[in-house]
Amino acid sequence: MRDLLIGIDAGTSVIKAVAFDLSGRELASASRRNQYKTLPNGGVEQDMRRTWNDTVAVLKELVESELNISSRALALAVTGQGDGSWLVDADGEPVHDGWLWLDSRAAEEAKEIAESEGIESIYRHTASGVTVCQMRTHFLWMKRNAPELLSKAATAFHCKDWLYLRLTGDRATDPTEATFSFGNFKERQYSDEVLEALGCEDLKRLLPPIVDGAVEHGTLLPAIAEATGLPRGIPVSLGCIDVLCAAIGAGLHDRDAMPGLTVLGSTGVHMRFVENADKVVLNPDRTGYTMPFPGEAYAQMQTNMAATLNIDWVLGIAQQLLSSEGVEITASDLLKHLDEKVLAVDPGKTIYHPYISSAGERGPFTEPSARASFTGLDQTVGWFDLVRSVYDSQALAARDCYAAMGEVPSEIRIVGGAARSVAIRKLLASALRSPVRTLERDEAGAAGAAMIAAVCQGKFEDISEATRCWVDPILQPHEYPDPDLANAYDTIFEAYVATRKALRATWEAQAQMRKQLR
Repeated sequence: MRDLLIGIDAGTSVIKAVAFDLSGRELASASRRNQYKTLPNGGVEQDMRRTWNDTVAVLKELVESELNISSRALALAVTGQGDGSWLVDADGEPVHDGWLWLDSRAAEEAKEIAESEGIESIYRHTASGVTVCQMRTHFLWMKRNAPELLSKAATAFHCKDWLYLRLTGDRATDPTEATFSFGNFKERQYSDEVLEALGCEDLKRLLPPIVDGAVEHGTLLPAIAEATGLPRGIPVSLGCIDVLCAAIGAGLHDRDAMPGLTVLGSTGVHMRFVENADKVVLNPDRTGYTMPFPGEAYAQMQTNMAATLNIDWVLGIAQQLLSSEGVEITASDLLKHLDEKVLAVDPGKTIYHPYISSAGERGPFTEPSARASFTGLDQTVGWFDLVRSVYDSQALAARDCYAAMGEVPSEIRIVGGAARSVAIRKLLASALRSPVRTLERDEAGAAGAAMIAAVCQGKFEDISEATRCWVDPILQPHEYPDPDLANAYDTIFEAYVATRKALRATWEAQAQMRKQLR
């Protein structure tokens, strides 16, 4: 009986293969750590061959579990980290290592595109802002600095597309990544007008066909079936970008609740469900992403570069201070009782802007030179006031991002490592004035990919039906806003936005300072 679906999620640091039954229950998983390297010029690259070999390894490990997967697997689906550029030649071999979403070498090119005469047309067609890590930005950098990479390339992929090629032999990408870089989001196709505005008409030859994995699928190559133990001829669906697959797996595609979704991991991702293209909200700063779900609906997204990275940073400072006095303590031990202490401190003693990433910020504004800062300090501010402001910044940044997409949704679903924090859930609900709820699912990205495959195989009529079956039963009770805290956040948020707007000149001055000091 073919009653299992396998989702591959190739993240930046971990590659996973997860088996689900037809009700969405996770049955088994296998994973392997990935690696990437950071270059002096801001480049961040990953070995494409290793990524593929690790994918084969986790599939083989999964198949060797006690589930008899070889005879039960119905279909396979793949998703992976988004943005970046993974170039292959005419033989399907890597031209170079893959460039990741962390790559910031093209900061000047991103700024140039954002300030170009064609930016209005680019944004209107793609409904997505320009960032330093997108393929369109990388193309411009390569044309100027590494034209040999483009001349050797036959196809430009993203991570999941590369894996799909190796699994099936088919060159393809999905509508999400195709349209936010080079396309028309309403038509879900490439746009010649966008390519012309970018000065990339000559590179259209590198763009692969666009495939909706919920409608059509490839077939696993015989050699890969033999290497992994998967059944010969198993269908393979090309999933959406990992964040949209995670959104599907976390229940964002809900036409009744019309929810938002916040993913608080190393980065912060904030998404809202949009019924159709006419209801997509474009913002004056021309930021964010718009991604088509399979079907008619869309997800709008704003991402802040650093979410829990800020908490990791402030706890790391505490660890360094304690270690200097001979006290060794882990970050997890520091976190154990932190929620209670954070909630005991009044908000607003100082404001922290969470731009700790060396790549700056990209949501709800784009500024590579943006940096984190505490403002409003005086001698009454103590250590826990600082930590509280870092926690508050997670909720304030989320509100800033949702505000750029229109009204805050009436319900927010929250996933990611920080979703386990009682304090974070309470602060987020209050800052957004919207109830939040978590769900019992560890592997939302792999689940979303598997749901797409399930629709393709006729197990569900559409993603909405898959959501009702796979997500609704695992949603947890709401965490409601605290009225007093919500009122406080209204006041703090006004100052938070005014301050971050005033800091732009400071960021630029400090960026110039760093250049001169190198």
